[in-house]
Amino acid sequence: MNASLEAARARRRADDSDWMDHAVRVGLVSYGVVHLLLAWLSLRLAFGDGSGSASSQGALHQLAKTPLGLVSLYVVAVGFLALVGWQAMEALWGNRDRSGGRRVRKRLSSAGKAVVFAGLAASAFKTAVGAGSGGGTKGLTARLMALPAGPLLVGLVGVAVIAVAGAIAYRGMSESFRDDMEIDGQLGKDGGTYVLLGKVGHVSKGVAVAIVGALFLFAAVTHDPQKSGGLDQALHKLLSQPFGTPLLVVIALGFACYGLFCFAWARHLDR
Repeated sequence: MNASLEAARARRRADDSDWMDHAVRVGLVSYGVVHLLLAWLSLRLAFGDGSGSASSQGALHQLAKTPLGLVSLYVVAVGFLALVGWQAMEALWGNRDRSGGRRVRKRLSSAGKAVVFAGLAASAFKTAVGAGSGGGTKGLTARLMALPAGPLLVGLVGVAVIAVAGAIAYRGMSESFRDDMEIDGQLGKDGGTYVLLGKVGHVSKGVAVAIVGALFLFAAVTHDPQKSGGLDQALHKLLSQPFGTPLLVVIALGFACYGLFCFAWARHLDR
């Protein structure tokens, strides 16, 4: 039998299976939990408590402190792996109802999401076994800066991150996230609330990611890797600006909206 045909059939069986649906829903709930913890850490930072890292890694460390922390981390990691599988299949075979550039964009977006979820799964496993988070964003920037045309490479990373931020915000403003939800999850009072949560959550997340991209650009211009940073440093930078506290509170509420939207998405998932 043709190997590619057998692979396509296996992919369809996995894509249409109930267990895959359940696994993806667990992943979406896990993603929601991470964003709610991130919202909590951001609020603490806004009101003067910077003891925890306001980042996905910091959220996972907070999860580890709960009574079922170790079990929860493994469940979250497995859920993220399910999201990796889902988005990888979408990147390779999805969006067949679209054509041309739109299909390419959607598949590239799915590939990017698969990478993000893979990173979160790895972080969850590392946190569960007590491993460190590695060199972090500054270490990555320093390594890039040491390469030939290093500042240009760091600048390109910044541009790419800002482009991703724009795509996240656009997904919220255009409400294109509704394509992945059942119609029942978009109707009535509850549906209107879910859509509003998705819209606010995506836009707020886009703003936060854009600040991370801006830090990369600043590091490229100044040739100083210490100027770059991940989400935690980006939120600290925002806090130091005029009206930083209320702005950070708004971002935190946006993260909370995104987390709650993930719960609704899991309930009304349409793959």
